Formats: sequence, C-alpha cells, structure tokens
Amino acid sequence: MDAVLVIDKPAGITSHDVVTRVRRLLGERSVGHLGTLDPLATGVLPLLIGRYTRLAQFYSAADKTYEGVIRLGFATDTYDADGQPLGPPQVVQVSLEQLQRAADELVGEIEQEPPKFSAKKVAGVPAYKLARKGHEVELKKVRVQVHRFEIQDVDGEAARFVAEVSAGAYVRSLAHEIGKKLGVGGHLAKLRRTKSGEFSLAQAVTLERLSEVREEATSNGRGLEALIPEVALHPRKILPHIPSVTVNQETAGLIANGRAVNLPEFSPAPQVKVFLGQEQLIAIASRIAGTLFQPKVVLRISP
Repeated sequence: MDAVLVIDKPAGITSHDVVTRVRRLLGERSVGHLGTLDPLATGVLPLLIGRYTRLAQFYSAADKTYEGVIRLGFATDTYDADGQPLGPPQVVQVSLEQLQRAADELVGEIEQEPPKFSAKKVAGVPAYKLARKGHEVELKKVRVQVHRFEIQDVDGEAARFVAEVSAGAYVRSLAHEIGKKLGVGGHLAKLRRTKSGEFSLAQAVTLERLSEVREEATSNGRGLEALIPEVALHPRKILPHIPSVTVNQETAGLIANGRAVNLPEFSPAPQVKVFLGQEQLIAIASRIAGTLFQPKVVLRISP
C-alpha cells in the first residue's frame, strides 16, 4: 500500500505511537512520519506509507504553524505541562500589550536554547534520556527563524497564541522565554500544529476515522486499497512544488527499468513527478540535460 496520510494526532501519545497504530491498522510495516510532535501536542502529523516512504528525501525541512496556550506563573523543567515546576507559582499581573511586546522580541532570526528534555543528541544520546537520569545537560543554542509569534488574548494566567516557525524551532522554548522576559515564569500548556509545510489540518484524519475505514473494508470485503483514497492525499497533490507529467505504457516500462527518457515539455524543470494515468505515481525523475530525465526513485507500476 502506497499513500500519504495526514493524521490529526491526539494528545497523550508520541509520534512513534501513531506510526505503530497506523502500521497495525493498515497491515503495512513501512510507515514513517515527517516531523515529530511532542506527546502533549495535537494536530498535523504527515505519514508516508509503503513505497512512498522513499519520497522522504524530497521533503526539505519545512516551516510549521501552531496555535496554543502558554501558562504563566511558573516554569517547568520540560518547558511544558508534562514537566515538574521549577519553583512555586507566582502572581501573574500582565497585560496583553506586555505579552505582545515580549513576544515581538522573539520574532525574527534568533538563537534558541532547546529544552534539555528533547531529542537533541549529546554525544550520540538523546538529551531527554540523560535528563531523566538526573544528568546535567548542556545543549548548544541553535539559530532558528520565528516568522510570527502573536499573543491573541490573555485570561488570567493563560495566554493564547499563534506561531509560525522554521524547522528545528521549539515552541516550548518560546513559552519558556516569554515567561522569563516577564519575570513570572511560563510553560507551554497546550499546542496544536495546524500546518506543516504543504500539509494542513484540512487534509487530516483521526486515528478513529482510519479505524472506521479498516472496519468498513473488513466488513464489505473491498480491501483497504480501495478505501484508502477516501482518507489519503490524492497522488497528484503530493510534492506540489514538483510538476507532474503523464506518460504512456511504453515510457513507463523504460522508467521501471531505470532508463532515461525524453520529456520535452518539462525540460526547464529540474525534477518531475511521473504518472501512468491520473493516479498512479510511478517515479520521480531528475533532468540530466536538455529534455532527458533519469528516474531517481522508481515506485510500483501496476499492470
């Protein structure tokens, strides 16, 4: 089974847990995700299924958009609600204007310190594993881009926000930093990813919906292959920055054997998605020179 699914991840489980559940539901071992979400977070988690896992190389690090809530009054060791408080709660008396000014200082290219409870590696070991054992963890600051960090409203200790950040940026760290700037401490209480690169919540399905699809396939004997298109992205919408070309059976046969082919109408493009018919993505091909394209990744070609 080859597909791209966008899962609306629920809170309380890891991204790897989602992958495990989808493997079981679809009966497919080859499942990988594009961009980890913390257990607390919900929202857009793109998955590559089957031979489409080979397309991961064409997905560059993408910007991501989030909405969430910062809890002011105390910081935690994980920078979010799953961690332990670093001190007693403080009285919070801050205005929306104060919050927005503090958030504005974190917009642009900044040096950000990742949370010590993160997957960043120290001497090859994930930092969170060392932190859980009580080891002192020092992580180097990294340069990230915060395109937008807008505080929308504040209700007592809860500040609701929207953020758009580059790959590698931690929204948990933004919540922690804004608490430090205001002198009251803060941590991430809720987080929902609404967009990740080309993927959005409008394309997402829940694990419950995926389970319903499997049950429907089992009960009517149609097979999952027939029903997956109801929840998966249409192949023509995958990697929208790469143009598509439709070839005939003869050209598809050459591509299946790794042969270079002429695609004159797409000569300016460095890469193309090659389709046999409207829905069967058979390859990603790279331009060698002129109108000649060489298959870089060849996917399944059905008879």
